[in-house]
Amino acid sequence: MNEALKELLDLLDLEQIELNIFRGRSPRERIQRVFGGQVAAQALVAAGRTVPPERQVHSLHAYFIRPGDPSVPIVYEVDRQRDGRSFTTRRVVAIQHGRPIFTLSASFHLHEEGIAHQAAPMPAVPRPEGLPPVLDHLRAQFGDVDELREGLSAPRPVDARYVTPLTWEAHRDPALISSETQVWLRYDADLPDDPLLHIVLAAYASDYTLVDTVLLAHGLAWGVSPIMGASLDHAMWFHRPFRADEWLLYAQESPWSGSARGLARGQMFTASGDLVVSVVQECMIRLTDT
Repeated sequence: MNEALKELLDLLDLEQIELNIFRGRSPRERIQRVFGGQVAAQALVAAGRTVPPERQVHSLHAYFIRPGDPSVPIVYEVDRQRDGRSFTTRRVVAIQHGRPIFTLSASFHLHEEGIAHQAAPMPAVPRPEGLPPVLDHLRAQFGDVDELREGLSAPRPVDARYVTPLTWEAHRDPALISSETQVWLRYDADLPDDPLLHIVLAAYASDYTLVDTVLLAHGLAWGVSPIMGASLDHAMWFHRPFRADEWLLYAQESPWSGSARGLARGQMFTASGDLVVSVVQECMIRLTDT
């Protein structure tokens, strides 16, 4: 298990300071704001700690309200909104400096049998084993990747293997501009058999590349284009059990952008082609002075 994943699992082990109040921290990095996927994952852990384990989360809806301060803890307050016979609903507010920075509503469901279908086929793409890790891919294309560090940030706990070009490649070669991104994701370690943990880790990873999909449609890239951006809201639906330590294909597209905002949606498939997660996010993209 790499150090980045060890630290992430430690970050997800929230401290319970009251019945419905939890405290989380951020990595010890020199970053300006907390990664959105971290806040969403920690908030989902807080909600899950108040729900019986036989009820699994099937959807979440979240808003990013203010940038998170990585230098101070985040307090998560859970509102137990409903405990029904089949469904349980929780609302979580993440607080720093006395103000909410993030809100999440999550619904949990006791497993039931029912009708089933899958209309969305998994895209036909190369297998992840034949694709290089993202840093190896970038070094092969650019050599020294120090100039791309703003977009790469710290070492990531998830192994990412891109099928489609990255934003920096499309910035260099406009022929590669596209409104679609496909990337294989996997946490490269044997993780515990805790269904909520695998869902939380998928929620964490889901925030990495959605904004990039909007940027890719315009040939823009972090660190080399005059842009600033942030996630505004995030919604996820979890359709069936899966493991985050096995390969998931994250197929994303950006159907629209305008008014300094962009929309991206994604689907996660298992290697065998089962659709397990659906994602939608709106982000802010602003052009800045060079």
